[in-house]
Amino acid sequence: MKNNHLLIATASLLLVVGCNATKHIADGEHLFEEATVNIQNDTLDKDRKELFESRLQSFVRPEPTSKLKVALWNMGGGPDTTVGFIKRFIKRQGKAPVLLSEVNYEYNENLLRNRLENLGFFQAQVTSDTLIDGKKATVQFDAFPGPGYKIREVSYEVDSTKQWGQDMASTKDATLLRRGNNYNLDVVINERERIDVAMKNKGYYYFNADNMLLDVDSTVGQHQVDMFMTVKPETAERAKQPQRIGKIVVFPDYRQTADGYTREIPPGTEAYQGEYYIYDPENKFRNKVLANHLFFHRGKTYNREDHNMTINHLVNMNTFQFVKNDFVDSPDSANTMDVYYYLTPMKPRALRTELIGKTATVYNGIEGSVNWSLKNAFKGFETLTLTTFAGFETQVGGAALNSNFIRYGAEAAISWPRLLSPYKWAPSRRYIPRTFASLRYEFLDRRAFYSLNSLTFNFGYSWKENERKVHDLTVAEIIYAQPRNVTEQYRNQAVTFPSLLHIIEPQFSFGPNYVYTFQNSMEDRTHTYFVRSALNTSGNVLGLIQGANASADNPDYLFGTRYAQFLRGEADFRHYWKITPKSTFVTRAMIGVSHSYGNSIQLPYLKQFFSGGPNGMRAFRARSVGPGLVNAADYVPDDFFADQTGDFKLELNAEYRAPISGIFNWAAFVDAGNIWLQRRDETRPGAELTNRFYEQLAVGGGLGLRVDIDFLVIRTDLAIPFRQPYVQSNSGWVFNQIDFGDREWRRRNLVFNLAIGYPF
Repeated sequence: MKNNHLLIATASLLLVVGCNATKHIADGEHLFEEATVNIQNDTLDKDRKELFESRLQSFVRPEPTSKLKVALWNMGGGPDTTVGFIKRFIKRQGKAPVLLSEVNYEYNENLLRNRLENLGFFQAQVTSDTLIDGKKATVQFDAFPGPGYKIREVSYEVDSTKQWGQDMASTKDATLLRRGNNYNLDVVINERERIDVAMKNKGYYYFNADNMLLDVDSTVGQHQVDMFMTVKPETAERAKQPQRIGKIVVFPDYRQTADGYTREIPPGTEAYQGEYYIYDPENKFRNKVLANHLFFHRGKTYNREDHNMTINHLVNMNTFQFVKNDFVDSPDSANTMDVYYYLTPMKPRALRTELIGKTATVYNGIEGSVNWSLKNAFKGFETLTLTTFAGFETQVGGAALNSNFIRYGAEAAISWPRLLSPYKWAPSRRYIPRTFASLRYEFLDRRAFYSLNSLTFNFGYSWKENERKVHDLTVAEIIYAQPRNVTEQYRNQAVTFPSLLHIIEPQFSFGPNYVYTFQNSMEDRTHTYFVRSALNTSGNVLGLIQGANASADNPDYLFGTRYAQFLRGEADFRHYWKITPKSTFVTRAMIGVSHSYGNSIQLPYLKQFFSGGPNGMRAFRARSVGPGLVNAADYVPDDFFADQTGDFKLELNAEYRAPISGIFNWAAFVDAGNIWLQRRDETRPGAELTNRFYEQLAVGGGLGLRVDIDFLVIRTDLAIPFRQPYVQSNSGWVFNQIDFGDREWRRRNLVFNLAIGYPF
């Protein structure tokens, strides 16, 4: 019933949007509905042509108002200024329509022609036409770009007898202006900026991109250009002189006064390590730690890379609210700059609360947390956090089992902006490495079944290799979980479903954990990627020493508890294909493998893989898929116990995302996957991994609505299963069973998920 209401509401909204757009358009006026740009050129390949058309279309002004925003503006009373509070609120969410009379054809034609010239089409022409449909109008711009000009020669005309000329000429091998490439003004601008950065890294602090002049000669014939890069004759002499670093002064507890930023070093301030004047009269920060994040050295040549690294480190130390630096010509030496850093600390203590609601077809719940943090906890820029959390989840569907639960706990964590290690190693100067430690306690009460006390300790390191690559090495991960208060009802259920006993086994694992993450999604590319791989081990050295052998019913114990011995690896591969500037096709492959041996015959429950739920197999309820050919409903009549876990996992997802209007987007998706056990389980035939695993994949798909309000994405997905591996007929495919008119079919197969953020 809830799903029917959702579909009716969505259809009604789309109907309002479609019919309401021209409500307040006066007679003789037209709604400016859309601007299109068509490039009339047969020599451009299809992809490049579509890219140019899309870019040119984005420059047309004014931008047409989306139908949804116009509809909301109209629903709020439109031009009427006497509407009530509710209508005013609705009106503020919308926007007045743009009229055709507001479109300046000549201005837009000149603008588009200029953009084409910037792309190397020096003979471009643009015309326009208007298409009228009732009170709606579309403006069509036809662009005739003519031939594209290519680069024939690039010359650097600089004074090679001067040091600055030699330094600039030495950068030309890295030029972005290549012979045979198309002329592009954006590339020219980027080339000037490249030279600017290269010169600053050679010490030319006062040099900038505006000092350079690029002459273009398009008269050389055959639609080619010669380019001449030179320095303007009026460039100041000091811009041609490399600068050295003089005094380095740091005010780490700075408060700006009405007199502005001070440059006075108080009498008696001594230079730390002979070069850093750190004025900290209240001794709030340790000089040694602060100096480790300053990359300038007295007497050395200025370097833009050292400049940026220092600023980035100070900003990312999670201590300073404002970071400002100033370079001043030194009165003591020519071509020398004194450097001043003004650092304004954040408030050291912060309190943050969060409340999250969760809903799915069977389970609803709420979770809240309170987080208290202390910055610069021990004067070394450490961050100490104390967190308490609590939540509950209730089963709103099904009848056979009631798996309501409550959970609460606390965590203490600390992070240091450096590597605390007996071995000195620095993975990267550009980014701040961190050492972390945490201790977490959690109590889970499944009320009708059992309770679980768990304690987790982590100590390790996190560092960035570069902008794309991040490493996390947990040197020690210790997890201890002890079940309590197991009910008779749960034990009786375990008689028919023995795998439930694995959940209430004491769990003890310890060992290192390594995670590698790669992503380039921050780059403006057609194809971007995200990769996350992890390796987790437990008890391997101790198990080998003790000769543990659980398969022979001879496990070993540590501190009175049987410990886990395993190798566990997982990988998450994602590919983002930007089909248009606003539509994306995303694919994901998740693989989880493990090998339990020695003291274990399977992974601990807390380390096992699961499938199903709003961020994975969306056509199946959370933890309800598999393992293998298992259908939990066979063990629990009329319902399922949604805690199916395994030692192996494969999941494949594909999703197409596109806009509807304004903040509304839609998606179509297909998910496939399953989990499996490492060893054969007599109580669950078909649960183990075999070489025919691909025949056991569950498949589902559906449609989704996303509300993107910049800082938050609210996601709804409606999905149904396409293939259920445990179904004997038709190789598990269940298309022939789909019946939206059957209430019982909808209850068992129509899965609605509400979540925050994208699934991947």
